[in-house]
Order: sequence, then structure tokens, then C-alpha cells
Amino acid sequence: MLIGLTGPNAAGKGEVASFLASRGFRVHSLSDIVREEAVARGLGTEREHLIRIGNDLRRQWGAGVLAERVLPRLTGRDVVDSIRNPAEVAVLRRAKGFFLIAVDAPEEVRLERLLRRSRPGDPQTLRELRRRERQENSRDPDAQQLLETFRLADRVLRNDGPIVDLRAAVEELLAAAAEGGGSAP
Repeated sequence: MLIGLTGPNAAGKGEVASFLASRGFRVHSLSDIVREEAVARGLGTEREHLIRIGNDLRRQWGAGVLAERVLPRLTGRDVVDSIRNPAEVAVLRRAKGFFLIAVDAPEEVRLERLLRRSRPGDPQTLRELRRRERQENSRDPDAQQLLETFRLADRVLRNDGPIVDLRAAVEELLAAAAEGGGSAP
């Protein structure tokens, strides 16, 4: 089974990935592919750099390049996090059993989470969050197109309640996949 995760910043994708890891999945992140490229270029791994490098890679090698680079690392029971372009979804759909989950939460909840986790470069206001999200929702096919990617999801998980509710929703998906012979509903 191959589960993909998409969704806006601080929606809970990392929490879903961690939970799936506790259930035996290997977790890969397309952002890690970009971080590797940033290090190879001698650049920092701040979010602004990563967005620019990811877009550069898409322009140079095609919009699905990050997914192409993660494919050889997949072993059969994997999670791919940080899917942000429809071409990445298209590449991953070539893998058997691929299922795309979009994780979402209201922007106020996400801002609260961003402020709580306090990572360098994270937005500190709703205005900054909205500006960043406009940047991640380009119409450029070689850039991040988070909304278009979100629309391709097989299932949307709303993450605006307690973490136990999110985990229960993921458990439900896994149980349905097990009953259905390996592919999620």
C-alpha cells in the first residue's frame, strides 16, 4: 500500500505520517528530496529556499520530478508526504495501491499550530499565512499547486479536533483498505 499526503501547512500531514509510521509504514517526504537538493547546492533549508528549489527542479526536470526521485525508495508499505503538484500525483498513481489523502484544517487552527511549534520562517499572522499559501497555490504547472493537488485526493481528512479523532479516521481508512484487499476505499 502506498499512501500519499497533501494539504496546507500545519494541517496535520506530519501527524498522519507519524501515526502511519507507528503502524509499520516507511515515511518519505518530497520536501526531503528538495532538502537534499538544497544541501547539494550549498543552500539553507528554510521554507523560502525549498519552495524556490522545488520549483526550479520542476522546471528543469518536469513537474513530477520529486515523485520520480522518491519512487526508487518505495518498498511496498510507504507514505509519501508533502505532495504539492498534480504531476507528482500522476507519477505516484503509477505505483500499485496508491491512495491520496488530503489533510485539512481551518486557517485559524493551522496558524495556532504554527505559532505553537515555532519553527523558523513559519508565518506569525493570518496575513503572512495567506501570503505564503498564495505562493503555494500557483497556476504555473511547474510550481506548487496545492489546491489542484488537494482536489485529486481520494479522501479528505478534516483535522480540527482532538488528535485522537484524526488517528481514528486514519485507522478507519487502514481497516477499510485491509477489508478491500489492500487499496483504501
